[in-house]
Amino acid sequence: MKKAYQITEDGRAALEQELDELKGRRGDIAEKIAAARDFGDLSENAEYDAAREEQGLVETRIAEIEDILQNASIIQATAGSTVGLGSRVELKTGDKTVVYSLVGPVEADPLSGKISNESPIGLQLMGKSVGDRVTISTPKGDTTYEIVSLA
Repeated sequence: MKKAYQITEDGRAALEQELDELKGRRGDIAEKIAAARDFGDLSENAEYDAAREEQGLVETRIAEIEDILQNASIIQATAGSTVGLGSRVELKTGDKTVVYSLVGPVEADPLSGKISNESPIGLQLMGKSVGDRVTISTPKGDTTYEIVSLA
């Protein structure tokens, strides 16, 4: 059974762009391999090994992205009363406020404010409403947040 991926429309567009860029690199990699072959003995040819390794990495990522796009369902952000996939949540703890968007694991990028619904924070937020408090355990200890707004 194939895995179903949940991504946003923006996430799909970003993956399609990355896929185009990776496919565009195929020609350059093929040229590197051909040039490295001209250096002679392939068993001791570092340039050839590096080019083949790069080719393997690119082809693996292309296959991964194609699988994600084929098995993706688009997250429809809905303005509901509870936190769900696609929700934008504003959290407050003390005098600190943070804003997160809940996305699927494929798109998760905590430094950009996109957290996975499968992450510890995402799991605690799912199904909660404005005004609810959630306690999240992290390596630095427990932190309690209040849900200030939901979009």
